[in-house]
Amino acid sequence: MSSGKSSIVLFHGVTMSSAAWEDVVPFLSDHHDVVALTALGHRGGPVARQRPVEVRDLVDEAERMLDDRGIAQAHLAGNSLGGWMAIELALRGRALSVCALSPAGFWDGGGHGQTAAVRKLRRIGTLVRATRRVHPLALRSAVVRRLSMRDVACRADRLTPTQALTATADLIGCTVTEDLLGTAEQIAPVSELPCPITLAWSAKDAILPPKVNGRIAQERFPRARFEILPGVGHVPMIDDPKLVATTILATTGAVPATTGVRSASPDADR
Repeated sequence: MSSGKSSIVLFHGVTMSSAAWEDVVPFLSDHHDVVALTALGHRGGPVARQRPVEVRDLVDEAERMLDDRGIAQAHLAGNSLGGWMAIELALRGRALSVCALSPAGFWDGGGHGQTAAVRKLRRIGTLVRATRRVHPLALRSAVVRRLSMRDVACRADRLTPTQALTATADLIGCTVTEDLLGTAEQIAPVSELPCPITLAWSAKDAILPPKVNGRIAQERFPRARFEILPGVGHVPMIDDPKLVATTILATTGAVPATTGVRSASPDADR
């Protein structure tokens, strides 16, 4: 039986899973029916039968997931790769609104804004795989959690050891990492938005910096609402779940927009 609330569908970043949204979902569930999906080829998600996998394949599979749930349109929110997927679904007419948190896909044909991100993500993956045997013991330490995840979050120490272990298991269990890191795809410019879109960039994003990728995003989506989220890293759900939820709910119209967060320039130092 329907709750009468509109649906919101959440998409995680590359090598992650729906578990990335665990601390955000409680803040959203009073306002929306929440569906957190795990992408094709990621741990716990549909198995990738054909390789290499491209972002369009993940979007195709996500659309099938929506169809299977009887969701014609929903509010969509995503981080990094998930933000890219949400935007592409919106361009297919599946979104009531989109909140894209530091979305991937905003780089130029020469790879500007992509190469450095890929290099860092590959380095993270190599380190996590090389140290997998010590994770259960090492990640009990809040200091280790914070330092080991510093490229993606400012406050990974606020995760529980179980949550940190899940994140590392998700990374190791992702079968399509290299496919996606090697893609030549990108998000094309649009002059008219298919629905309200918020591009919410993490101020301390070390993977897709606002001064580089955020600027490209503003140039390609000039009619989108652009925000800088203060004090958070590339995966803001780790650092400040409440801020993330408030930003999403402002996009869906469930709560008023928060003052003091929006920035007209990705160069803003927040």
